[in-house]
Amino acid sequence: MQKKLVPVLIQAILVVFLGAGIVSARPASVPGDDLTVGAQLYDKWYAVLQVTPPDGNMPIWERQSTNTRSGPETWRCAECHGWDYKGSEGAYGSGSHFTGFPNVMKLAAELPAEEIVAHLKGSKDPSHDFSKYIDDANLNKLARFLKEGLGDDSALIDSVTLKAKGGDLARGKHLFESTCARCHGMDGKTIVFRAEGVDEYLGTVASRDPYRFLHRTRFGVAGTEMPVGRDLGWKPADEVAVLAYVQSLPTGFESEPQSNVGEGSEPSPKLGGPQGGLAGGLLTGLAAFFGMLGGSVIFLFGLLVLGMLVVWVLRKRK
Repeated sequence: MQKKLVPVLIQAILVVFLGAGIVSARPASVPGDDLTVGAQLYDKWYAVLQVTPPDGNMPIWERQSTNTRSGPETWRCAECHGWDYKGSEGAYGSGSHFTGFPNVMKLAAELPAEEIVAHLKGSKDPSHDFSKYIDDANLNKLARFLKEGLGDDSALIDSVTLKAKGGDLARGKHLFESTCARCHGMDGKTIVFRAEGVDEYLGTVASRDPYRFLHRTRFGVAGTEMPVGRDLGWKPADEVAVLAYVQSLPTGFESEPQSNVGEGSEPSPKLGGPQGGLAGGLLTGLAAFFGMLGGSVIFLFGLLVLGMLVVWVLRKRK
């Protein structure tokens, strides 16, 4: 009996201490309908599919020299064709995101969905072949988004000031506080983003790149569980109302002019960091040390309790 019990106890220990790692390694299901998934694939396909992005730059990237970003960013549709989907004819027609790549909204309108899929597989340009990285089912979802999901937001955003046109602030405030504030906070400052070496808030992002803000308001953020406006039944009037309200929230740069649209279009979440200066560095180091020490003590205590439990069970079996 004791010999049979030991393997069971060992399995229990593995489940307790390795379970978290097992769960985190399990791929999450892709939320939303085909159009929503397609929009998120346009945003960051490797985040949606939970795969490591290809090494190096996307082959077509070498055909331009104005956008100096490199690596995973170069593999994203949005970085080439813009969050307004107009490429060199839209918001990315100038500035650090300029590539000269085409207006995908115009191109997609002229092609049937099957030809869009063929193009994504490199039929017209072998350097544009994504079939090695994205399966057919998801390529079809991306093609459907390009064919059916692209919208012209020029009527919602002023091309010069980048401000929302005619958004109902009261409506936007209500929608934001009932849906978005639980994560971003009432002032949009709970999540701090890092872009181009600068800390940003949600208000900064909405003011700097409203086209990206609208895309993600409608379709969510690739690889996250952010609410999807389409699923909530939000209409364009609701989207622009939320945009207008969020643009009124703190940016952290109220006394400084805003940079051009799209600068640092993909800030990484930054939920804090080491404090500056010698004293701040010491405090940060001490906090990290005691945090690790506390975690180790808890881990050892758990092992001790589990060991005592094993001994007790074995004695009971005698």
